[in-house]
Amino acid sequence: MLKIDSIIAQSVADACNELYGSRPELNKISVQSTRSEFEGNRTVVVFPFTRLAGKSPEATGEQIGTYLVENDDNITDFQVVKGFLNLSISDKYWAEALGEAVAEKECFGLQALKSKPQVMVEYSSPNTNKPIHLGHMRNNFLGYSVSEILKAAGHDVVKVQIINDRGIHICKSMIAWKLFGNGETPTSTGEKGDKLVGRYYVTFDKEFKKEVADLIASGKDEETAKTEAPILLAARDLLHKWEAEDSEVRELWSMMNGWVYDGFDYTYKEMGVDFDKLYYESDTYLIGKAQVEKGLASGAFTQRDDSSIWVDLTDVGLDEKLLLRKDGTAVYMTQDIGTAILRFEDYPSIDRQVYTVGNEQEYHFKVLFEILAKLGYSQASRCHHLSYGMVELPEGKMKSREGTVVDADDILLEMRTSAETLASEAGKLENIPPSERDELYKKVGYGALKYFLLKVDPKKSMMFDPAGSIDFIGNTGPYIQFNYVRARSVLRNASIEDVSTLAPSSSVHLDDTERDLLMTALSLPTVIEEAARTYDPSLVANLCYDITKSYSRWYQDHPIIKEEDSDLRTARLALCALCSQSVKTGMGLLGIDMPERM
Repeated sequence: MLKIDSIIAQSVADACNELYGSRPELNKISVQSTRSEFEGNRTVVVFPFTRLAGKSPEATGEQIGTYLVENDDNITDFQVVKGFLNLSISDKYWAEALGEAVAEKECFGLQALKSKPQVMVEYSSPNTNKPIHLGHMRNNFLGYSVSEILKAAGHDVVKVQIINDRGIHICKSMIAWKLFGNGETPTSTGEKGDKLVGRYYVTFDKEFKKEVADLIASGKDEETAKTEAPILLAARDLLHKWEAEDSEVRELWSMMNGWVYDGFDYTYKEMGVDFDKLYYESDTYLIGKAQVEKGLASGAFTQRDDSSIWVDLTDVGLDEKLLLRKDGTAVYMTQDIGTAILRFEDYPSIDRQVYTVGNEQEYHFKVLFEILAKLGYSQASRCHHLSYGMVELPEGKMKSREGTVVDADDILLEMRTSAETLASEAGKLENIPPSERDELYKKVGYGALKYFLLKVDPKKSMMFDPAGSIDFIGNTGPYIQFNYVRARSVLRNASIEDVSTLAPSSSVHLDDTERDLLMTALSLPTVIEEAARTYDPSLVANLCYDITKSYSRWYQDHPIIKEEDSDLRTARLALCALCSQSVKTGMGLLGIDMPERM
C-alpha cells in the first residue's frame, strides 16, 4: 500500500466516525488508482459505508469527500462517480513524497532485515551425474530471487540446496566411465568436471540402448531386455556395493562427485547465486530411514507383511505412500523426510521451508508436508512448494540421458557473446574502457537471461528465446538497463553526486504523467511485499518494466536539465533519481546487476 493510501484510509475512517458514529477497520477501506478517464489520483470504494450512512452511494461519497477536503490537507478536491470517490492529492504531498523517497537512497523504505520469521529456501538441488542446464537455471534464478525478495520484505533467509549425490543415476555415469573412460580426468582432458561426468551419463544411455537392441535381436522381449542389459546390471551392482560401503566404489564415487562439485562451483559463481548451507542425499537418506522407523514405532506409519513401511494419507485425500522398501532400502520420500527434519534441527527458528522444484513434483510435496505433520512438526502446515513450469527448447523437452539439454555454461557464453555483438554493431563501445567491457557484456547478457526467465509467472511453462531475451526493445532486461543508464547519465550531466540533496519545493506542480510515474515508482515496497507473500519474482520484474516504460515516455516529453523553472528542474531530477533507484533495487532483487554506462 502506498503511503498516501494509508493516509487516505485513516482520514476515511475518521470521516465515518465523525459523520456516522462508527469507525470502519482500516484494512476494510479500499484505496486504488483512479481510472485515467476520471479526475483525481486515488479512488475510495464507497459501497461499504452506505450501511453506516443510511444513504445512497452517491450521497455517502459526497459527504465523505466534503469531510476529507475540509479536514485533510493532502486532499484538494473530489469527484463522486456512482459508488466511487475520486480524490485529487495536493502538490505539497507529491513533492514531499518524492523528496522523502529520494532521501532514503538504497533502503527505499524496505523492511528492516530479520523483522519477520526466518524462512529457509531450497533451490538448485542438482544431480551429480550431469552439468547444470537450462532447467536448473530457472530454478536457481527463481530460488535466489525469492530469497532476496523475502529478505527485502523483512525475513531472515537461509538459502540451501540438497545435492542428489547417490542412486542408480550416479552409478550409471560411474560404470560408463569405468568401462569406456580409460582413466581420463578433467585435468587430462581440459574438460569441466561436471561436463565430463555428464558425457558418460549420455554414453551409458547409448550403450544401454545398443545392448537392449542386441538382446531383442537374440529373442528376448523388450521388457526383459531392458532389465537384463549387462551395463544396467553392472550399474545396479555398483549401487549395491555403494550402499554396502565398498571402499573401491566409494573412492570412485568421491572422485567423480568431486569433479562435478568443482564444475558446479564455477557455474554458480558465473550465475551469481550462492547458498548458506549444502545438504547431501548420501547423508540425509540415512536420517530419513531412522525417522521412518521412529514413525513406525509411534504408530504414524504401518508395516506390511513383506516388511515394507507405508504411510496412509487417504484421510486427507491422498494415497498410501511407500517409505521403506521390503529390503529396507530408501525411496526419494525417505530422503526428503530426513532432509526436512535435519533442517528443522539445524535451524530451530525457521518458520517454514520453501522448496523450489518443478511442477511435476506437486503431489510429492503434498505427501511430504502431510508426513511431517504426522511426525509432529508444526511448521509442516506453513511449508511451501514453489512449483514452477518447465523451460523448453523450440525442438521440445530436454532429456539429459540423450544429451539434448542446453548446458548453463553454454547459455551464459552465448548471452555474453550476443551482448558483445550487439554493443559492437550499435557502436556503443567508444566510451567504455576495454578493461570494463567484458564485465559489461556479462551484466547485459546475464541480466537479459535472468530477466527473461523471471518475468514470467513461475507457474507457467515457457519457451527459451535467447535472441528475444537480449533485445533492447520491449519487456527485456537490456531495455530496462538501457533506460537506467540513461537516467544515471542525466544525473551525472547535472552534476548530482548525492541524490538526497534533491529536495523538491512543496509548491512545485507535477503534471498527471509525472504523478503517475511517481506513484508507480513508489509502489515498489508494496509489490515486494506481495511478491514475498506469493513467492513470485515476476511481480517485481514487471514493475521494473512498468517504471522503465513510463520513465521512457516521460523522458521524451519533459525537459530535465534544460528546464528553466529551477523548482521544476529539481523535482524532475529527483524523479529521475527515484526511478533509477527503484529499478536498480527491483532488478537487484532479481539478481541482475545494473551497468552505469552502456
